[in-house]
Amino acid sequence: MFTYRGRVVTDKDIIFIKELIAQNPDASRRALSRKLCIAWNWVQANGALRDMVCRGMMLELHRAGFIRLPDKKCNPHNPFVERRKPKKIQINQTLLETKLAKIRPLEFCQVRRSPHEKMFNSLIEYYHYLGYCHPVGEQLKYIVYTDGRPIACFAWSSAARHIGCRDRFIGWDAKTRKKNLHLLAYNTRFLILPWVRVPHLASHLLGHMIKILALDWRKIYNHPIWYLETFVDKTRFAGTCYKAANWKYLGDTTGRGKNDQTFKPNRSIKAVWGQ
Repeated sequence: MFTYRGRVVTDKDIIFIKELIAQNPDASRRALSRKLCIAWNWVQANGALRDMVCRGMMLELHRAGFIRLPDKKCNPHNPFVERRKPKKIQINQTLLETKLAKIRPLEFCQVRRSPHEKMFNSLIEYYHYLGYCHPVGEQLKYIVYTDGRPIACFAWSSAARHIGCRDRFIGWDAKTRKKNLHLLAYNTRFLILPWVRVPHLASHLLGHMIKILALDWRKIYNHPIWYLETFVDKTRFAGTCYKAANWKYLGDTTGRGKNDQTFKPNRSIKAVWGQ
């Protein structure tokens, strides 16, 4: 038996894949992965084929000697291999120090796959301490404006597969987690630009973001979001704004990362907050 990203591939599945390859001798690896997705009805919640994941699984099966894929027909450019850093975009950096009531109403704009996405990437790269990292899976990006001026950014993506304190809090076993993980979203970046100094702004943005995110996620990915999570680096932050926005502290990460094989901490411990 073979497991890839949580999917179990049985001996029967491997036989099916071998037959699929034999029946389509001229098909490319990409075409074969799409055919397999269709045969297995392996789709995302929005109906799109999971052919990239499927192609990765078939490649691992090939490397492990379970199947034999046809030779590559081409080597298409992969923009993820040598991704360039976002260019710095010049914006108004005048100090904004005032009360929250003075900058409302605020405008929350989902900018992924829009002309404003480059600005989002640039702001995160140059003003967030972690910089910009291209997310994977389902994802949305937001810029918050006041009177046409950007003041904050949010990035959301698919939730982490295994978080012990979260799974215990929700009450998930492995089977239930696998079935429902797509119903969680992860706040990967939250940035208030350094020249913006407005008391209570962070918790206000978090409270507002929850309502908007659920609607946008359903519209774009065709499924709801039931729960949100984030990690807060305990060496830098106390998580005060999450607490003020009624998020709940669930516990700490192990500090080992998702691919650790040593069972020893190799990075900073993060506090896990959920809503």
